[in-house]
This record gives sequence, C-alpha cells and structure tokens, in this order.
Amino acid sequence: MRTHSPIRILTVFLFFLFSAFAANADSRPNILLAIGDDISWHHMGAYGSEFVHTPTFDKLAKQGVLFNNAYCSAPGCSPSRAALLTGKYIWEIEEAGTHAANFPKHLKVYPELLEAEGYFPGYTGKPWGPGKLPERDRNPAGPEFNNRTMDSVPAKGISNKDYAANFKDFLDERPKKKPFVFWFGAHEAHRVFEQGSGEKNGIDLSDVTVPAFLPDTELTREDVADYGLEIQWFDSHLARMLAELKKRGELSNTIVVVTADNGMAFPRAKANNYEYGVHMPLIIAWAEGIEAEGRRLDDFVSLIDLAPTFLEAAGVEIPKEMSGRSLMPLLKSELDGRVDPTRNFVLSGRERHTHARKDNLGYPIRAIHTAKYNYIRNIHPERSPTGIEYKDVDASPSHSFMLDDMDSKLSKLAYGARPLEELYDKESDPYCLNNLASNPEYKPILEKLGARLEEELRKGGDPRILGYGEIFDSYPRYSTTRNYPGFNESGRYNPEFVQEALDNMKSLGIENPAYEARVSHNKTQPSRPPSRD
Repeated sequence: MRTHSPIRILTVFLFFLFSAFAANADSRPNILLAIGDDISWHHMGAYGSEFVHTPTFDKLAKQGVLFNNAYCSAPGCSPSRAALLTGKYIWEIEEAGTHAANFPKHLKVYPELLEAEGYFPGYTGKPWGPGKLPERDRNPAGPEFNNRTMDSVPAKGISNKDYAANFKDFLDERPKKKPFVFWFGAHEAHRVFEQGSGEKNGIDLSDVTVPAFLPDTELTREDVADYGLEIQWFDSHLARMLAELKKRGELSNTIVVVTADNGMAFPRAKANNYEYGVHMPLIIAWAEGIEAEGRRLDDFVSLIDLAPTFLEAAGVEIPKEMSGRSLMPLLKSELDGRVDPTRNFVLSGRERHTHARKDNLGYPIRAIHTAKYNYIRNIHPERSPTGIEYKDVDASPSHSFMLDDMDSKLSKLAYGARPLEELYDKESDPYCLNNLASNPEYKPILEKLGARLEEELRKGGDPRILGYGEIFDSYPRYSTTRNYPGFNESGRYNPEFVQEALDNMKSLGIENPAYEARVSHNKTQPSRPPSRD
C-alpha cells in the first residue's frame, strides 16, 4: 500500500487551498462607480424626466435596481464624497465633513480597503475634492487617470477630459486577473454652463420642467436645459465605458453604480437639505449578482451605504465604525417597493459650503427624511442661509434673475432667514415650499422627528449636539476666500474656534489628540490672504 509523507500531504493541501483562493479572488466583482456632479434625482429618464435623455442610465435601471429614496449625506461635493468613501455621516468624519478642508489619514475609505485585498483602484474626472491632503499621498478615490482629453465638446462648460478613454487606459494598466474598483467622477453638471447650450444641442425648451421653487420663465427654462445637456454628456461617457467592458467580456461581473454627489446648482437646491439638494439618483446593475432585474425600491438608503455594499460584495470585512448599511440584502431580494421595513428614514446635514459669512462661518443643518416628511433643523438660524451678498448660492442666470426680484415669494424662500425648525409634507408639497413647523396641528410630528434626529446624532457623536460644535467652524478652507470681515485666511484653522472647541471638549471630558496635532502642524504651513472680492 502506497503512503504519502506528511510534507507531501501538506503541500497538496496548500496548493488546493491557494488555488481555491485565487479562483475566488478572480471571481470577485469589479466595481464601477459613476458619480455625477450636482444632479438631482428627478433629472434622469428612468426617474421620469421628459427633457433629459439618459439612455444608458435608463437601460441600467431595467437591468438592475433603481432606488426611489436615495439621499446623500450632504448637499455639497467634498463632504458628500468623503461620506460616500468612508461609509460615515459628515459629522463623523471631522474635517472631511466640511467643504474644501482636509481628509484625515485615519479615516478608512473603501478603495484603499479593497486595494489591500487585491483590487486595482483608480479614478478619472473629479475624485474627492475640493480640499487638500496634507496627511495622504494620493486622493482617497485612488490613483489618477486623466491624461486623455477630447478635441471638442458640445458646450464651453463641459470638461474636455475623455473619461471613457481614461477608463480604457486604466483597464490596460491593470494587472491581469485583478478585479478593479474605479471611480468615474464626471465634472458635469457642475456650473458654469454655456448659456443656450441645451437648446442648441437639441433640448426642446417646451419639454423642460422647472422645479416649483424656481420661477418658470424663458430664462430659467434655458438654464435648466443647459443643466440637462451636461447630464446627457455624463450618460454618454458611461455608455462608452460599458461598451469597453462588454468588449473585454467583463461587464456581467461588474457592479455598475450611477449616482451624484448632491443636487442641482440652483437656488434652494444645492447647498440646501430640501429634496432637490439631497435626494439623489441611484441605480445599481450587476448581471451576475442581481437575479431579479428591473426593480424599483422604496427603501430609504444613503450614499454612505455604498462603501459597505462594495466591501460585502468583494468578501472584505466591513469596519465596525462604518455607519452605512450594506445594500446587498436589497440587491439580492426579488421584491419591489419596500423590502426592509427598518429602512424608513435617512439623515443628512451640512456645514460650511463656501466662504460667505463673517469669520468664515458655515450654516450648519441637520435633517431627517422619511416617506412623508422632511424635518430640518437650522442649528444657527441667526446666521444667513445664503451669506454675505448671497455668495452661498452658485452663480447662475437663474440666481441673478431671482436676486432682481427679492420681493417675490420664491426669492424670499431662497434667500431669506430661516427658523430653527422646518417641516415639509412631501406628499402634498414635494418642492418644500410650505413650512409646517409653526402649525400646532403638526406639533406631535415635529417633536417626534426632532427627537429621533437628535437620538441618531448623539449615537453618531455629532459635535453640534454634544456641545463642541465650534470645531466645525475651526476647520480650514483651502479653496479661495473673500475679503469679508473677521477671520478670512485660506488654509488656516480659525484660532478663536480652535480654542473654544478645545475648551468645550475639555469640560466634556473629550480628548482629541489627533485634532490638536493637525492644528499644530497647520501652524507651520503657509496660508493665503483673501483672493476674491
């Protein structure tokens, strides 16, 4: 009888073990995130838009799952993107939770977690940003692939980056057998738009639907059409990327996600926690992983749920500190409508969006969104929501038009002072125009939602609720600043609010040596005086 030595048996065992591991690694899905810039959920064909034509997004919706109630963590690009990358709310990610600040190194991001497990990462277009990375060697979204450019684009406001060609370069550079995780960050539909470009490129202004928080005029219709053209450009590049994956035989095992960072760059949308500021498109397709295709789900989900979803799909452990919840149970379900009854709300918030107030202060907001109501808490209602000279609203023809008619109801809503609490019935008031917070009939709902919001914020350790909210006002802004009163240095922590935050943390028994170290290091770095009027 033939026998085998223990060493031989061990060798054979290890061979099959590593072979199985390699096979499993090879079968892990690729991940392609397509994230647009400043796009509200309603402006894709699959969500009912009649003037924005998005055949790629619409086809993916038929092949995968469309989410009716997806929300971003913040209505501004860099904090929303940071939240998506970390799987955490903006009040949980320190400086990364405010616009144009820095991104602490200790924050775990899904591209790096996947890279550590054998994935090949990269991005094209706009990654995390704007902001600065003094503690990191590269952008949290991964290595950059932006060498290819277009000879021509349909409008001046559209980036000349050839996103699809850059994606092809990324695939060519990827080592064989490695799954990839790629971030396609379109610059569209971020302003500035070329005025009249939508109509010039075939969008019929009579088909355009102007949201009810904007005046419906020929000018605003044209402005909204120009915005629509940029969404169509985003869609066209994703079509080319999917064609490349199909050509390589890799499309069926690629998780394709279509979303945006925050809402449309119009008054009372972007930089606001109303529906058109934080309600996002979200479509997920994955031929090999989603059996029941063409489903529309009403579960409330957040873009912070994407990081744990990607990790679970790849077989990577989800860090305990992630607040997001994996969407895999929803993707694997065969149900339409509501799948998980516990997914009946989401949270959002905002801090400083631009330099628009004395001392570079922000306009902090926290909000809870349910199927019927939006409850919004303006933490400092004594501050202007739109800032000095209304600079906390992106410049646009629609913005200028509304500023010329400040006595109108819509302009007062967009630019006027706001109370501590706002409550909107989304079923009867989808554009959030009628604040019910002062209506005594809604007092029980107001109190219930306010208490639930505060409970969740305390659970997440929100400094604004725990008593040291000044820490948000201390964070540096690395983008340009304006010559406004008080502290206005670019790239510098505000010393007054640093001290207030440290004093309050000390009285609360909270230690934050990492924050103190960043502040100390920042003092040795150059800053810039205001460079804008």
